[in-house]
Amino acid sequence: MAATQHYSAHTQAAYLRDTEQFLDFLHEHWACDVTQEALSGLEITDLRALLSHFRRSGMNAASCARKLSSIRAFFNFLERQGHAPPAALGLIQSPRIAQRAPRPLVEQDMRKLTQEAAQTAKEDWINARNCAVLTLLYGAGLRISEALALNVQDIDTDVARVTGKGQKMRLVPLLPIVKQAIEAYLRDMPHPSEPTSPVFRGMRGGRLNARDVQKLVQRLRGALALPDSATPHALRHSFATHLLNNGADLRVIQDLLGHAHLSTTQLYTKVETRRLVHTIETFHPRGR
Repeated sequence: MAATQHYSAHTQAAYLRDTEQFLDFLHEHWACDVTQEALSGLEITDLRALLSHFRRSGMNAASCARKLSSIRAFFNFLERQGHAPPAALGLIQSPRIAQRAPRPLVEQDMRKLTQEAAQTAKEDWINARNCAVLTLLYGAGLRISEALALNVQDIDTDVARVTGKGQKMRLVPLLPIVKQAIEAYLRDMPHPSEPTSPVFRGMRGGRLNARDVQKLVQRLRGALALPDSATPHALRHSFATHLLNNGADLRVIQDLLGHAHLSTTQLYTKVETRRLVHTIETFHPRGR
């Protein structure tokens, strides 16, 4: 959909799917063809019926809110084509989403995870790759999609040029241990390493798939008896939380994570506050 061209391919596919579901619902709800004229007469009762339909199907508030966002993007696109959006669209409110505090891993578990990743596969270069990608996720706080989208030319002497949400570019410093892990992997990797080729490769040489990294962490989670919250994205949470615990400035963490709004980064302060409360309750005489 042209209205979402600045989003990732994954997001565009989700928006398109949401819009198709919306139009299918209206076709059944109105019992007639969904024309441009019919869309211009959309009423708030239609949108409330849509949200009610989503909730009955077991959809949570976050998914309902995203689908409503997709519908708004669809009508924004129609407006750019000269079609006035229905007034009802400005009257309906998105469901409130309860913000959950991130669930990071403790530092000892992070060490175990990266160490175990380096010895689970038969091929040495796969072990080196697994160790490098997890070290990067934790050591630089990247989203898994950002890490796997990196090309060789995006890795400089001590920084990575990262393309984040909304195709925004940012420079992320690389710790020496991260650089060493990536360099060791690239030395062992059997496929040609050109500037425009992917940093992280699958078995046959194509770009490594996010699902493969998720399966890797799932296996490691079972082997190390880690909690279910141990996912590739938890490594990003761990990066931010451990920086905050050790005194890093919140706005610096915001820049490193590529958050557009400080309020998103402030979720990590809840994790720190919760840890402090637990410490007081555990060790203070009146807390026992």
